Amino acid sequence: MTKLTLLLAVFALTISCGKSKKEESEDFTPSSTTEQTTDASSYDPKRGEGKYENVDLGASLDKELATTGENVAGVKCTSCHKMTEERLVGPGWKGVTERRTPEWILNFITNPDPMIDKDPELQAQLELCLVRMPNQSINDDEARQILEYMRKNDGVN
Repeated sequence: MTKLTLLLAVFALTISCGKSKKEESEDFTPSSTTEQTTDASSYDPKRGEGKYENVDLGASLDKELATTGENVAGVKCTSCHKMTEERLVGPGWKGVTERRTPEWILNFITNPDPMIDKDPELQAQLELCLVRMPNQSINDDEARQILEYMRKNDGVN
């Protein structure tokens, strides 16, 4: 009797875990795959992705913004980024304003996730750093202040 019960239990388990022909033919690929491809192909590597399109910084440094940006960066950024070219957790900031446009920097600071998903250079950087930049919920004013601090770090007077 015990063997029969065990055999029935195994048989019931096998039937309940098996796939039907309908399940085998179902496609579980997310429907947004084509959307992601389309979005990635329209990604602008000079501007990034976000609300910043045309940013005019002016030729000289706004020292007040830079000082405030240093304080904001001290709280939200410098635990992962050094002000030199040396990588800590994330890449160093030295020269970033010379390599990237202001629009790209502001969009990345305020909107990192979609940019990491679409920007090939950020994806390559992620492979080196092994840690995805978290969204720090940086508002527009803080982003602008951090950018000005980056410019100061890169020698803008």
